[in-house]
Amino acid sequence: MRVDDAFWMRRALRLARKGIGWTSPNPPVGAVIVKDNLLIAEGYHEGAGKPHAEAVALARAGEKAEGATLYVTLEPCDHYGRTPPCTQAIIAAKIRRVVVGTVDPNPIVNGRGIERLRQAGIEVTVGVLEDEAKELIEPFAKFIRQKIPFVTLKLAMSADGKIATKTGESKWLTGELARKYAHKLRHEHDAVVVGVGTVLADNPQLNVRLLHGKVKQPVRVVVDSYARTPPNANVIRSAETPCIIAVTEKAPSERIEALKKAGAEVWKLPEDSKGRVSLLELLKRLAERDIVSVLVEGGSELAGALVAQRLVDRVILFIAPLLIGGKEAVPAIGGEGFEKLSEALRLTKLRLKRLGNDLVLMARVEAS
Repeated sequence: MRVDDAFWMRRALRLARKGIGWTSPNPPVGAVIVKDNLLIAEGYHEGAGKPHAEAVALARAGEKAEGATLYVTLEPCDHYGRTPPCTQAIIAAKIRRVVVGTVDPNPIVNGRGIERLRQAGIEVTVGVLEDEAKELIEPFAKFIRQKIPFVTLKLAMSADGKIATKTGESKWLTGELARKYAHKLRHEHDAVVVGVGTVLADNPQLNVRLLHGKVKQPVRVVVDSYARTPPNANVIRSAETPCIIAVTEKAPSERIEALKKAGAEVWKLPEDSKGRVSLLELLKRLAERDIVSVLVEGGSELAGALVAQRLVDRVILFIAPLLIGGKEAVPAIGGEGFEKLSEALRLTKLRLKRLGNDLVLMARVEAS
């Protein structure tokens, strides 16, 4: 790796992050064109169906791209999709060198773009800031390989791990900055998922309200085995995007019809071993709708089921400086829990930040 490669790739990664929340089902990608160590042009993928990052940067560079180096966070595509192959545009622009953050996990690409460029006589360097580049596309990589969305479990809790008092009071555990950041997370994910208990207790809207400027509203999903969601619930009425109610065959037909009449989509899904909505089947169904990432916001039992079934990829824990105490207070993660520490989910890549008086712990779940 050359001395300046990391500098310019870092800039490309910053550009790519501007597309988070907008590009699904495509991954966020950034591109920078440099000649004689001077910035010529740059761009990022702004949304599915729109030009890829490389195409945006090349169009802005024009003839200045000849003989330049292109830094791109993800391997350029070599196939026709919603847009033409980026490899063709790179070759036509007479780019001299291409520096790639990481290889595309999509089997349609996966090294083919790099090989095409090398066959055209272009020097290609792969793996500059690779860890950061892979982390950026984690949701896309899981979606494309496993055909289910990337799952982020987000919980707001007291310092002793409670999400509500024994009477159910939970508003507001965290402060304004933490709540605003939670809305940013909603914007960045394709869907927000909660259990019906959260709907009955809090009547949330589950949309993005606390951010300025243009935002993307996520699909809202309620896991509700018996269709107990009230037809006038905010999650249905605030319908900028679809509200999906996931039920089982046990849900009464009259409740299902009332939910449909109110504007909700109702999905009948198989039961798990405990007679509840199968969360794996729900994730598979969401993937069929091109839902690449989901943000699970509660409640305790849904969190417990996801953890028990090892369906969580990332956790984001908002920790308020409160001690609630009590055996009957609601724990952040319910269910039966693991009997042995060796069975517990291990967290890795921990990051801690402060938002006002609250702490936010972000971590990946270690693969078992």
